[in-house]
Amino acid sequence: MAQTWNPSSWRQKPIQQVPEYPDLAALAATEAQLATYPPLVFAGEARRLKSSLANVAEGRGFLLQGGDCAESFAEHGADTIRDFFRAFLQMAVVLTFGAQQPVVKVGRIAGQFAKPRSSNIEKQGDVELPSYRGDIINGIEFNEAARIPSPERQLDAYRQSAATLNLLRAFAMGGYANLDNVHQWMLGFVKDSPQAERYRKLADRISETMDFMKAIGITPESNPNLRETDFFTSHEALLLGYEQALTRVDSTSGDWYATSGHMIWIGDRTRQPDHAHIEYCRGIKNPLGLKCGPSLSADGLIELIDLLNPNNEAGRLTLICRFGHDKVAEHLPRLIRAVEREGRKVVWSCDPMHGNTITLNNYKTRPFERILSEVESFFQIHRAEGTHPGGIHIEMTGKDVTECTGGARALSGADLADRYHTHCDPRLNADQALELAFLLAERMKGGRDEKRMVVNG
Repeated sequence: MAQTWNPSSWRQKPIQQVPEYPDLAALAATEAQLATYPPLVFAGEARRLKSSLANVAEGRGFLLQGGDCAESFAEHGADTIRDFFRAFLQMAVVLTFGAQQPVVKVGRIAGQFAKPRSSNIEKQGDVELPSYRGDIINGIEFNEAARIPSPERQLDAYRQSAATLNLLRAFAMGGYANLDNVHQWMLGFVKDSPQAERYRKLADRISETMDFMKAIGITPESNPNLRETDFFTSHEALLLGYEQALTRVDSTSGDWYATSGHMIWIGDRTRQPDHAHIEYCRGIKNPLGLKCGPSLSADGLIELIDLLNPNNEAGRLTLICRFGHDKVAEHLPRLIRAVEREGRKVVWSCDPMHGNTITLNNYKTRPFERILSEVESFFQIHRAEGTHPGGIHIEMTGKDVTECTGGARALSGADLADRYHTHCDPRLNADQALELAFLLAERMKGGRDEKRMVVNG
């Protein structure tokens, strides 16, 4: 990979997970049109995220990354965005208190439209059609016309991303993210939860902390940091033609940036070191994520790290580990030891969703207890290895869906049919996502207490 990079050099490489567009001239015209559109995000914002992630890599922060499995055109609306942002902020406050560290907030939003698939074909009865690959590529309806990849969907995805970003920026900077608001929402969750007693102690401590801050004059009115927040966007960089069209030179540094999102990641199915997705991502300066599944060897991981982060820059690369609750203990330690042995600077993040998918009553679902188990194992392994468990990466929504079983309200397989709305994979609903944050905060606090006992012992 010593050859010169440019935004189109990926086209000379083998590529996986590519849709077959029937009209290549129309595809080229769409990509050319996108290349004239304004950037969705800016290089300075991506650099700010990288700086925050550098603190996480050094053990001085925590990454919360989450959002839709796949955004849809049909569900786009102000209420959907608001509900997600509200749930996400509550999680961030609870995790900030548990970790006693800054939480870097990165949404799977404003660009998460393309999905890799395990098969090119979907079969229902005797009918076979091309698989649904996300709204940016084709339609979810099971008919021949909907499943034909359409380049113009990329323009729709761009417009929806721009509208979503506009609202998110207003929420983040316009007062909606006021810490008092988030605290009151959190208290409402605790009051209504079947596990209220379990969470009340932590909630009370957060309330006491806020009361103390007000008593000494630290309020949202006097301190902008309490009424505003940094919020960044991310998505899987799967559709490289779209990414190339939105790749721009930063006028202040001369570097290339993907302006489709602040952070992009490479999936477990497209991380071949000599293939197109690695080639594209190695040349842009955005923070990158790399999904790490059970098939990734320690040597293979080091090779990918060296390709994507040759200067060993803290904050550049987040390793998003997705093994499954029953496989994490087998695979994670060997990767951690290889990275530590080679002295590579990375953020370690846990994706407890993708390795824990099962089928129940003909629905894909994810049991909450398996999700929690993988997160707990992730933390335990990092503590045993002396490394920093730097984040979690979850698929979630702010809506009251019934897609993952378990949690405090004990959703069962029989409940799945009630509100199963996902366009692709099952998501935690708002209550389950916040419950996960509370449980994780308990464990973070327990880990800090253990560390103090060792230091003081």
